[in-house]
Amino acid sequence: MSRRLPLLLSAALGAAVLGAAPAAHAQPPAAPVPQTATAAPGTQPYASYWYPNTILGWDPATDPDARFNRSRVPLQPRSSDPALKANPNARAGEGKVASLVSFGPTSNNPSQGSADPNYYAFGYWQYVDKLVFWGGSAGEGLILAPNPTVIDAAHRNGVKVYGTVFFPPAAYGGQLQWVRDFVQKSGSRYPVADKLVQAAQYYGFDGWFINQETGGGDSALATEVRNLMQYTKAQSGTEFMWYDAMTESGSVSWQNELTSANDSFLQDGAKRTADSMFLNFNWSSGGLDSSRSLARGLGRNEYELYSGIDTEANGYNTGVDWNALFPAGKPHTTSLGLYRPEWTWKSATDRADFYAKDARYWVGANNDPSNTTTSSAWKGLSTYIAESSPITAKPFVTNFSTGQGDFHNAAGTRVATGGWNNLSLQDVPPTYRWLVSSTGSRLTPSVDFTDAYEGGSSLRLSGRLDAANTIRLYQTRLPVAADSKLSVVLKTPAAGPTSLKAAISFTDAPTAFTTLDLGANSGTGWERHTLDLSAYAGRTIAQIGLQAEGSNPAYDLRVGQLAVYDGAVDAPAVPSGLTVLGASDVVAGSSQSLRLAWTAPAGGAPVHHYEVYRRNADGTRTYLGATPSDAYFVNKLDRAGGESSTTVEVEAVSTEYGRSAAAATTVSWTGTPPTATNLALGRPATASGQCNANETAAKAVNGSVNGGNSDKWCTLTSGKWLEVDLGSARSLSKFVVKHASAGGESSSYNTRDFTVQVRSASTDPWTTVATVTGNTAGTTTHPVNTTARYVRLVVTRPTQTTDPAARIYEFEAWGA
Repeated sequence: MSRRLPLLLSAALGAAVLGAAPAAHAQPPAAPVPQTATAAPGTQPYASYWYPNTILGWDPATDPDARFNRSRVPLQPRSSDPALKANPNARAGEGKVASLVSFGPTSNNPSQGSADPNYYAFGYWQYVDKLVFWGGSAGEGLILAPNPTVIDAAHRNGVKVYGTVFFPPAAYGGQLQWVRDFVQKSGSRYPVADKLVQAAQYYGFDGWFINQETGGGDSALATEVRNLMQYTKAQSGTEFMWYDAMTESGSVSWQNELTSANDSFLQDGAKRTADSMFLNFNWSSGGLDSSRSLARGLGRNEYELYSGIDTEANGYNTGVDWNALFPAGKPHTTSLGLYRPEWTWKSATDRADFYAKDARYWVGANNDPSNTTTSSAWKGLSTYIAESSPITAKPFVTNFSTGQGDFHNAAGTRVATGGWNNLSLQDVPPTYRWLVSSTGSRLTPSVDFTDAYEGGSSLRLSGRLDAANTIRLYQTRLPVAADSKLSVVLKTPAAGPTSLKAAISFTDAPTAFTTLDLGANSGTGWERHTLDLSAYAGRTIAQIGLQAEGSNPAYDLRVGQLAVYDGAVDAPAVPSGLTVLGASDVVAGSSQSLRLAWTAPAGGAPVHHYEVYRRNADGTRTYLGATPSDAYFVNKLDRAGGESSTTVEVEAVSTEYGRSAAAATTVSWTGTPPTATNLALGRPATASGQCNANETAAKAVNGSVNGGNSDKWCTLTSGKWLEVDLGSARSLSKFVVKHASAGGESSSYNTRDFTVQVRSASTDPWTTVATVTGNTAGTTTHPVNTTARYVRLVVTRPTQTTDPAARIYEFEAWGA
């Protein structure tokens, strides 16, 4: 295959292509700046990073961010039934996948997600065995611990997570002294290794990826690096993945295979040094064959070798000798190491483009893991790797949450608007994306971000229904008891039959589905359908899917939740000791950020996560965020009017989605809140076009709706948008849109579907803070909690009829 570059240099090339400088290439300051352990009482906590000497001073008891960086989700066991693999060419139990991913910068990487839906919400865990949280930089820190959100999502899917220890070449700020600091000894101990173990155990991840690319070492230093790893493994279960760079002589010389120059970093005589090795990218067919033979000769499995491919710059357009790695009809030669698969997100124009690219990367051009036939050399990982599933015990509940969204729903009720990401809230994604069998037209499954039962997304089934459609969703190993139930929450566009059945198979006949009718919906809201599984007690569910059957030229149904559990839905006990650890002003007298902590309940049902709310004056609640942990950072709590205090509540949600009563505390306010004003009034406005010369964008920010039919912005363009520059980044509390009837026109011209988007700089991607479908009102109000300079209204369906013109009399952005 064509020559590949070592990890650091390939990352530099990729940064030039993608226009984003990776953390690994920051130039060092005159002297390393250690990560400090002090923080303001209510400021944003960030993921941890260190140099070898600064990690020696790290203590979670004195690090104010440490509690916010703990994962509480244990690593789940996984199973893989070869009879249920989607692709006939895929092989189970052979080559695995390790994925090296940069989820954010080394520094200033929020611990628990953020108010930005634009995020790499990875959703193909079923093909991955290990995830390396890639990063580190000479100028910030060399040792990078993973965010708890990533650990939570990976562990929920049975995927191990490694932090990164990165020693860059001198050309990128590397210093050999840092390697010597790393292996320093105190008697028989390696103090840095002890801290690596402490960090992994405290934060709840599984091991470390060691990337030693600093030149100038000797054999004595290389021996000490091996000794450190062997020492660590003797003390703990912390794992290591070694990158093929430093050799046993101490020099940096990429072998691109397992050789006598680097094999002791994997196995040193009778001593196990690393748990696996990532082979550099310039491997060959013969080199992989040789690596397999040598690994076996060392008493190691060839699938502990991960042959690297660099997809940072070109994604699925990267040239790979797939037949050398995964020869057709033969056992896999080694495992696969993916470098920077988040290209699918970084190169995407929007979320839909990301999901399309991610599907092509993982399951091929047909969005069907069973059919990866394509003229492209990149057929998708599902061609070679059989799916694994962590669904091996009850309860199993999914809301089809991807860990990002434009709003948040709880039990079908909108409790927050505005974009967000938090992988701690990601459900186990469907094992098969997507497998649909039909003798007629095939329905299209998709993740829908316009509605949800819990979280910010749901499963949508749409298309022409003219024959039975079976949609395989999850591979499982769920034993059925006498009180087991299967529950499905559905939403239909009209009352009446859902034309949908639950489809389950059992391990004694895993490919044969039994269907159970879900009946009818009584209205157009979310409705739960619960099925008794007692007739199947003693059997084990192997697959869960859905079957649609009937005749409907425009079938359209959303699935908000799917669950298998025993008995009644159990609720957890109430969390106790809810405390505000600290608060900081966002806007003095108007909004604060908070650090909250509580004690997990001692009894009741097991807790899946905790939800944080503010209690409003009218008795309703506004969602502030959620976490599986016992501490949470609220990035912004807004003061309502002149209230002197705000009640904040935390409730526990069980693994069956029962809810506890709420624990409560109060947050006090001082000073006079600034008066909110319409910040868009009179500001520069641009638009996709205008219907007439006197219906410009400026008419939507002139403060008037009474000037007749020409006192509006109107457009007939195919893409309809209106943008306003507020002049500087401002704190925004709501948007108000005045549609056609607000200006005296027919209500049939009121905008039906639209979104509101924001960004702080003209080079930033747009973030959606409000999504509206089915509107009929003349004036709509959209509360938000965001800061932005540029605001945009995007109209996707301009009227209640087929009239193509968008008519907006005012677009107001309110804030202080």
